[in-house]
Amino acid sequence: MIRCIAIDDEPLALKKLVTYIKKIPYLELVAQCHSALEAQKIIDQQEVEAIFLDINMPDLNGMDFAKSIEQDHSRGPILVFTTAYSEYAIEGYKANGVGYLLKPYGFDEFEAAAQKVRDVCEIRQQAKDEVSTQIGDDGIIYVKSDYKIVRINIEQIRYIEAMSEYLRISCEGKDKPVIVLLSMKKIEEHLPSNKFMRIHRSFIINLDKVSEVKKNHVLMEGDVSLPIGDNYKDAFINYLNSKILTK
Repeated sequence: MIRCIAIDDEPLALKKLVTYIKKIPYLELVAQCHSALEAQKIIDQQEVEAIFLDINMPDLNGMDFAKSIEQDHSRGPILVFTTAYSEYAIEGYKANGVGYLLKPYGFDEFEAAAQKVRDVCEIRQQAKDEVSTQIGDDGIIYVKSDYKIVRINIEQIRYIEAMSEYLRISCEGKDKPVIVLLSMKKIEEHLPSNKFMRIHRSFIINLDKVSEVKKNHVLMEGDVSLPIGDNYKDAFINYLNSKILTK
């Protein structure tokens, strides 16, 4: 199933979009939003593979929203634009959209766009499978850092910090963090979800390395305090609650 979001500020247009999505057996609607700002909160909290979005919206239009999220041919949500204005077609494809639906569009047109989304998802999955095979299941990853290839034992990672296009990986046994040119989403693909959790837009932590939790901060081994972001707080609290011993 391809997890997707529908975005349109017009209620009738959004209802139509949602209806069409539900007719496609391989699409799973995780949220329907009336604005791009509302959708951004969903993306911060959970994985979304595809977005069907209107271009003309108040506050933040579809094109600006597309530019604000991590989106390229290898990662990030796959975009399908909808609009009543044909002049946006070229701009939509420049934003790496795989489909462009001109209102009023019918189900056949929507189904064709959905198939393009499916094709891209299959290509990405094949690429992931190839990478996973190269890395193996031994808990070891290799990253390029400072003109060298550095070996990292996943269990020794304390936390990962995002710095623009780079990541700082703090590890046990290493005096300095390893600096790599990589995205948070890319490294998340190779970290076990039962051991690592994103607690902030800029931080992923090793749950086995947590010493204390105080209000909106996590104290990691080594006395490093990291903030818990509002969009990630509920998931982290749910994890804590599942581990807390009670009478």
